[in-house]
This record gives sequence, C-alpha cells and structure tokens, in this order.
Amino acid sequence: MAPDINRTIDAVWRMEQAKVIAGLTRIVRDVGVAEELAQDALVAALKQWPEAGVPNNPGAWLMQAAKFRAIDTLRRRSRVDQKHEEIGRELAELERTTPDLDSALDDHVGDDLLRLVFISCHPILSTEARVALTLRLLGGLTTEEIARAFLVPEPTVAQRIVRAKRSLSEANVPFEVPRGADMAARLSSVLEVIYLIFNEGYAATSGSDWTRPALCQEALRLGRILAELAPQEPEVHGLVALMEIQASRLRARISPTGEPILLLDQDRARWDQLHIRRGFAALLRADGLGQPLGPYALQAAIAACHARARTAKATDWVQIAGLYGTLAQVSPSPVIELNRAVAVGMAYGPAEGLKLVDQVAGEPSLKSYYVLPTVRGDLLEKLGRKREARVEFERAAALTKNERERAVLLARAAGASD
Repeated sequence: MAPDINRTIDAVWRMEQAKVIAGLTRIVRDVGVAEELAQDALVAALKQWPEAGVPNNPGAWLMQAAKFRAIDTLRRRSRVDQKHEEIGRELAELERTTPDLDSALDDHVGDDLLRLVFISCHPILSTEARVALTLRLLGGLTTEEIARAFLVPEPTVAQRIVRAKRSLSEANVPFEVPRGADMAARLSSVLEVIYLIFNEGYAATSGSDWTRPALCQEALRLGRILAELAPQEPEVHGLVALMEIQASRLRARISPTGEPILLLDQDRARWDQLHIRRGFAALLRADGLGQPLGPYALQAAIAACHARARTAKATDWVQIAGLYGTLAQVSPSPVIELNRAVAVGMAYGPAEGLKLVDQVAGEPSLKSYYVLPTVRGDLLEKLGRKREARVEFERAAALTKNERERAVLLARAAGASD
C-alpha cells in the first residue's frame, strides 16, 4: 500500500472512529460488537480505497460499510432467537431505509457520541478500565499507544479493555444519556476520566518524562467535544477552562534539557495566550449558566488567578486562598486541604500554611502521596528549619515514581542544609 494512502486512511480512522462506533452501538446495543463492526469497515477500506480512491466523504463511507455488516449481524441474531422483536423491528427499518452517504454520519451523531461517552466512563468499570476504554473508543488510540502513555504492559491494557466491554455487555448497560439524579453521578465519572487523562499528561506519575503533552491534547479534545454535546452543564465548561489554562503552561514547565520548572519559576511569556483566552471563555460559559460554581470551575478560577498575574509576585494569593476555602466546602478532601495550605502559606506566611499541613498529615489517603512531604519541606525551608526540610524532601523523593521529579526533590534536599 502506498504510504500516502496509508496515512490518509489512518487519519480518517482516528477522526471518524468514535462516530462510527457510537452510531453502531445505537443499532446493535453492544459496544464490543460495535467496535468489531467498525474494524471490519476499516479492513474493507484498506482493501478498496487504494484501488478505488478515497471517497469524498470517507467517514460516511465507513459508517455505511459498517451498517451493512450490522444488518448481517442483526439478521443472524433474529434467526437465532425469533423472540427478539426489537431486533427484528430495527432490522426491518434498516433494510427499508437506505440513508445517503452524506447524512449517514450526521444523523444522531451528537446524541450517539454523548451516549458513547457515558458508556465508556460507566461507574461499573474500574477507573483504569474507564480510562483505557475511553482512549480506545473515543480517542482512537491503539492498545500499544495507551500502554506506552501510561507505562504499563500492553497485555494489561488489552485485558482491561476486553473486560470492560464484557462487563458492559453482561450488565446490559443501556445505550442512553442518563437522566435526573443519575445524571450528576454519571457526569462526574466522565469528567473524572477526562481529567485523569489530562493530569497524566500534565504531570506524569512515572517514567523519565515530566510531561506527556499528547495526553493533555487528547483530554482537551474530549473535553471540548463534551462541552458541545452537553452545553448546559457548567462543570463541563469548568473542566475545559481548567485544562485550557493549565495546558497554556506546558511549554514553560520544562527546561531545554528536560528538567521540571515549577509554577513560580516559569517564564510567563512562554504561556500560551490562545489557551488562556479559551480557558477564560469556557469559565465565562460556566458562570453564565447561573449555577454555583462546582469543583472544576472553582479550580479553573484559581488557575485564572495565576494566568492573570504577569509575574509570580503579582499573584493574588489572598483570592486564591479564599477560592480554595470555597472549594474545600464544595468538595472536601485532604488533597484540596493540602493545596489550600500552600495558598494560605503564600498569602499569610509559611507558619499558617504549616498549621494546615499538619492538620491533614495523618490522613491515610496521603500516606504515599509525595506532594505532602514536598509541601511540608517547602514551608519548613521558608521558616528556616532546613534540617527538617531536608528530611521531608528526601522522603518525597523516595515516594515519587517520576525520575525527573525525584531529581528535583533530591536537589532541594541537598540545598536544604544548615
């Protein structure tokens, strides 16, 4: 196959895969079967397009090819079990109507994509399975790419995806957008998955890279899609705002030789102003819906405070500390309290910050969290208690799995000497 046509097919597949799988899931009611049918359509494209040429609407071509295979699947099902009246009705409707190629993808595409988002992030799945399935079905990443991004063995990722699809099928999870009280819980799961993907790109938990920008971009793409599919949900816009503003710092977070550069030491001229403007716009959309700001929107408001400050010294730490106080009330957690301690330390002095840190230091959930001793070490160093600070930095270095982070912490430990 010619390299150009190969690249074209790969690009088309990455752009259209989620739409095709979403449309097929509406028909066959099984995300695993839908993915197999979509793969069959891709195989057909690989065979036909090199000779016949790429269609004018390649996404619609893939959808149509996959729908023909879906009809065959439904026909086989109806022969196996004549009691499946709903399948029979769907089959009759599909065979009666032959949608033209230009409208094949547009019909129901928004609803179908939103349903696929909620299925991929369903709470019955483990967090790791939700992340893997979302990147596979909605991000179009291969199993190998997901494994490489999260530094886990490829068979492990493959197993997670297979088990996730089996779990969804066995639980007979409906292909629908949740309503009423269920909507908030399910939406929370979706936002959590997208932000987990972003955070792994923004501050890699392990390995030799400090950041993985490709994962940040993938999370941003998913967040932007979700914002268009669910425009009345303020927390969706809040999450997009948070990711946009944080993504603006990516170039400034790493030195030319790959070392991490902390927020207060970054060259703010390198912050991406387009991302910042997009973040501010998303935050305005969240605020404009007339509901109290949720956890993601509040974190975006905090990020916006940093983005507005032209220099680190100009940062309004009093406002940030106040926002963290509100966030702690809306979504209480030891991690938020730890972040609030940092802001309070900057606004009112390291002694006040240390008091808050020590209040949460015994939390079991923070036992292996390297940020706790990092923050405590920083505050102790500012108070002149360098020997204690060195111990905390060394402890943090032992806890982190990221090689770049470890090097920074060990350097801080070496510098914190009497």
